[in-house]
Amino acid sequence: MIRIFLTGYMGAGKTTLGKALARELHVPFIDLDWYIEERFHKAVGELFTERGEPGFRELEKSMLHEVGEFEDVVISTGGGAPCFFDNMEYMNRVGTTVFLDVDPKVLFRRLRVAKQQRPILQGKEDDELFDFIIQALEKRSPFYRQAKYIFCADELEDRKQIETSVQQLRKLLDLHIVS
Repeated sequence: MIRIFLTGYMGAGKTTLGKALARELHVPFIDLDWYIEERFHKAVGELFTERGEPGFRELEKSMLHEVGEFEDVVISTGGGAPCFFDNMEYMNRVGTTVFLDVDPKVLFRRLRVAKQQRPILQGKEDDELFDFIIQALEKRSPFYRQAKYIFCADELEDRKQIETSVQQLRKLLDLHIVS
């Protein structure tokens, strides 16, 4: 049985690497944020605004526990999910956790071009964005680093790098393809 949780900051490549790994292993891929949006028929941003952060984090925890029951799956968590309640402890107990560790300069480069899709980043100048990333990583890193495995996800810029990363991650996790 495979149950892998990919954690890390926004822009770390959780969705990119998660989809590719799931495809390689012939198992479903679940993005926790997308799962929440499907279940509640609202964007995560809307739910966050309606319920406030405490209400959203309660909902997120509940949905994490729901997908945490699925078998043979790769799950990408939201960037903040590991940092609340006992979410990291829970994921470590029920599955294999992987922190996608990415150099802040690489995160900056990725997030700089994706600012429009991420409301929390809109309107930030380059220096503000870099500082924002550094501060967030300082707060979240102690939670992310509780993962069973830490994987450098700096190189996910093209298909070849993604394929190489999938093979490296499979080797790290000693994963064999499920048939």
